[in-house]
Amino acid sequence: MDTSKHDTDSDSAADDGTPGPVPADRRGWRRWAMDTRPLRRPAFRRLWSSTIVTAVGSQLTAVAVPKQIYDITGSSAWVGYASIAGLLPLVVFALWGGAIADSVDRRKLLLVTNTGMAVTSVLFWIQAATGLGSVLVLMVLLALQQAFFGLNSPARQASIARLVPKDELPAANALGSTVMQTGLVAGPLLAGALIPVIGLAELYLLDAVALCVTVWAVVRLPALPPLSATASRRAGWREVAAGFRYIAGHKVLLLSFLADIIAMVFGMPRALFPQLAAQTYAPYGEGLALGLLFAAIPIGAVLGGLSSGTFSRIRRHGLMVIAAVVAWGAAITGFGLSTSLWVAVVFLAAAGVADMVSMVFRGAILLSAATDEMRGRMQGVFTVVVAGGPRLADVLHGTAGSVFGARAAVVGGGLLVIAATLVLATATPALRRYTI
Repeated sequence: MDTSKHDTDSDSAADDGTPGPVPADRRGWRRWAMDTRPLRRPAFRRLWSSTIVTAVGSQLTAVAVPKQIYDITGSSAWVGYASIAGLLPLVVFALWGGAIADSVDRRKLLLVTNTGMAVTSVLFWIQAATGLGSVLVLMVLLALQQAFFGLNSPARQASIARLVPKDELPAANALGSTVMQTGLVAGPLLAGALIPVIGLAELYLLDAVALCVTVWAVVRLPALPPLSATASRRAGWREVAAGFRYIAGHKVLLLSFLADIIAMVFGMPRALFPQLAAQTYAPYGEGLALGLLFAAIPIGAVLGGLSSGTFSRIRRHGLMVIAAVVAWGAAITGFGLSTSLWVAVVFLAAAGVADMVSMVFRGAILLSAATDEMRGRMQGVFTVVVAGGPRLADVLHGTAGSVFGARAAVVGGGLLVIAATLVLATATPALRRYTI
């Protein structure tokens, strides 16, 4: 059986594959609600509380940039080009940032990168407030912002394993993921409400203020230097390559990435939402249908996070990833078969719950199965997979939808997720046996 190695900074847990005992304060209805044990730890509480603010603030900028580009150009194509302009630096700097996070004090790296993102948001505000109207400047600032985010994300995620014991990693991931998914719902809604009131430029300024809160929270974290005396003090591409070799040599890590790629590439049908809203669900109103389709998965993920007490103590992390990805595929298949908008929304929300469970346990595996000197690089690869998978899915589903029809493409993708995951689980038992 594959089990994680115990680091010196984490509590150990029995690996019999069964949930631990339920404390007295978690009995009754509380055992089904969100598992908040990690919030009892001050350092994690500071890191998590800063996420509450930035989860919404970052979405204000995510709405403002494409809105401003469209206002300048009147072209959706330029909005798409801007997305690609942000993807490349995100991929490059997430991989490099993972290597840096394994070689320096992660708290210092978080301070530098959060400050960089705050300054970038101020620059966004200045160009909008002065009416510069330059798409090139917007794309350069977007690339800079995504570069800082790529450097920041691996260090932030890798730090969690230093702030909570291993048996609380699923709960910690659920808390963080729930906040981020809530931001995906609340942020765009808030942006839409604020633009007519305060204007576009001020959205950038609000994001900058939110990032200042994050900087303040990071200042109060303990130092997070490398634990191992043998940890590399370099952070070049040789160290990035060493991270990929580490993944290749640890099956459970490789399989967890493959499970996510299968789920996202084959089973994320968001590129087909506009077509489905205009055709299949047109009788409900195209605008209403489109909004509900895009909101349903994040809403389901939030509901899954709010009920994390139902699964956060399960120690068979690998089996939970497999079950969650299969459930995702089944829900997407059901969505593709639905002719009623409300039934479709229910299936998408169920997919969101499954996605939350998968995120929680994949994140826990990455933090527990990797040694501390490799966690940053693992999180860098994770960031690339999370960012790149849905974009590949957009291309795949968009092409399949134009050839076979939107609903057939969705159903086919969902069934492919189920089949590929079951083959992966059967052929390579390392993931399904992984227990903490």
